[in-house]
Amino acid sequence: MIVQVVSAFFATYFFAIIFNISKKHLIPCGITGAIGWGVYFICMNFSLTVVVSSFFGALTVAFTAHILAKKKKTPVTVFLISGIIPLVPGAGMYRTVFYIITDDFTMSTQYGLETLQIAGVIAIAIILLDTFNKIIVVKR
Repeated sequence: MIVQVVSAFFATYFFAIIFNISKKHLIPCGITGAIGWGVYFICMNFSLTVVVSSFFGALTVAFTAHILAKKKKTPVTVFLISGIIPLVPGAGMYRTVFYIITDDFTMSTQYGLETLQIAGVIAIAIILLDTFNKIIVVKR
């Protein structure tokens, strides 16, 4: 688990560099991605599905991004976009296209639907947390 979380940290860190995030925010971006992947990994170990695990991982990334944005007085997207990178279903997209090319439409449909579900729950998690955050801010 530690190797995967550290790998998620560095993947997020280097994507933040590609996205031209300022140097003072690189480590918090990496931490955001690492925490999100850690939650995803723990959920997978509790035998939750990939889709549900992705939801909780994305929810954690969004929560962490909001906290860091307030603390660092920076837009949430600085931490959110780079932090979500480890959870993006790139392997599912690859497998979908691979099975389309090899004429295995059953497998391509399976991976394609799973990839869409993962992308959907990531978006839903971000929207839920952002909406929840706005409701709390309005009540204050």
